[in-house]
Amino acid sequence: MPQKGEHNYSATVVWTGNSGEGTKNYRAFSRDHEITCGDKPVIAGSADPAFLGDSSRYNPEELLLSSLSACHMLWYLHLCADAGITVSSYEDNAEGRMIETKSGGGHFDKVTLKPIVSIGENDDSELATSLHEKAHSLCFIANSVNFEVACEADIRCGQ
Repeated sequence: MPQKGEHNYSATVVWTGNSGEGTKNYRAFSRDHEITCGDKPVIAGSADPAFLGDSSRYNPEELLLSSLSACHMLWYLHLCADAGITVSSYEDNAEGRMIETKSGGGHFDKVTLKPIVSIGENDDSELATSLHEKAHSLCFIANSVNFEVACEADIRCGQ
């Protein structure tokens, strides 16, 4: 039984890319897969096209970037609500950089969140800006990665 404050998650990933020869060689198979979590809709996944994936499907790198962005946003909205700041819109065009290593693997070395946030005309824009730092310090996903996650927020009052 989970302890108080402990949260467990599960996901199922099923490879759907066997074209009849399995993994006979590196180019013999599709990287297509499906991701499910409980009864939620299926996420169609693949590899990045640079690694022979399908560009019409989400790849793990995009999902990692999206998770960082969404977690930060959810904390930020929570903190703004607690601080009396009315957010009317929030859009993040996050960017991340992954470096391939000589061994064939790779890792992210930086992600930059670029949220554009509209707040009420009479709201404190300095406080709204500072709450991004607090959101970052509380973000479950940012606290779980070993690379820099920066935030370049654009706060817009009265829009």
